[in-house]
Amino acid sequence: MQHDTLTSEPEQVRRAVRDGYAKIATETSAACCSPGVSCCGSAPEEAAKLARELGYDVEELEALPEGANMGLSCGNPAALAALKPGEVALDLGSGGGFDVFIAGRKVGPAGRAIGVDMTPEMLAKARTNAATYRGQTGLNNVEFRLGEIEHLPVADNSVDVIISNCVINLSPDKPQVWREIGRVLKPGGRVAVSDMALLRPLPAEVRQMVEALIGCVAGAVLVKDTESHARAAGLANVEARIKPGYVEAMERFEDPLYRRIVATLPPGTKPADFIASVEFTARKPAQQCCCSGC
Repeated sequence: MQHDTLTSEPEQVRRAVRDGYAKIATETSAACCSPGVSCCGSAPEEAAKLARELGYDVEELEALPEGANMGLSCGNPAALAALKPGEVALDLGSGGGFDVFIAGRKVGPAGRAIGVDMTPEMLAKARTNAATYRGQTGLNNVEFRLGEIEHLPVADNSVDVIISNCVINLSPDKPQVWREIGRVLKPGGRVAVSDMALLRPLPAEVRQMVEALIGCVAGAVLVKDTESHARAAGLANVEARIKPGYVEAMERFEDPLYRRIVATLPPGTKPADFIASVEFTARKPAQQCCCSGC
């Protein structure tokens, strides 16, 4: 992994993310930071170990098309969303299709699971995996669309549930992502996001590391900022649940990215003091208020 530094230029951030995840999609080991496991990709056996740490069922993991799980998770949003048969679910930053295939089984033949990703190489991998999924399940209820999560290729008020797994932190315009979430959700629809978020600001050296951006650390914002973005987008019942175990697991697994981050932190501190996996949930109001008497 390169050790270039980032600027705040949005297009540079998008290009760095796209290039980094294209590499993950095309390398057979799917490990941009290997050895070890990381939000920026892992070898298959380590990706499965990480997923189990995050609460995915062994049966769910064994039923996935080979290569769908690349160790890019920091939570389990499909479980958090409590998906129901017949619902339309949308995964922001769907990668190789990991959470989409799990969602597809949960929403069943009357439902639909849609993945959006801006990296063509990831999209190609997901569509290849979709053929395997259809053969395994007999379901034709998943699809993958090329697009940016700041500009979703999805109609207004058309989705019951939005999930996302360690992706929104990568966006250079997070308020716009949340506005798009509010736009495409049906009234009464819900969102369940697992993402990396800050407990306190990171040192500047970490924020400028390209590999820390791809590894879902450098682009993270404070928990309270994400909550504000969701409310500003018109969502209600916004809640954040901090899950410190993910970062602690990365430290236990001796992830190389986290080892480098440790070297930049103030003495006596560790990554888990600054960053955590956080579950964000919210709902779009069932009825939009149009007057002061609502």
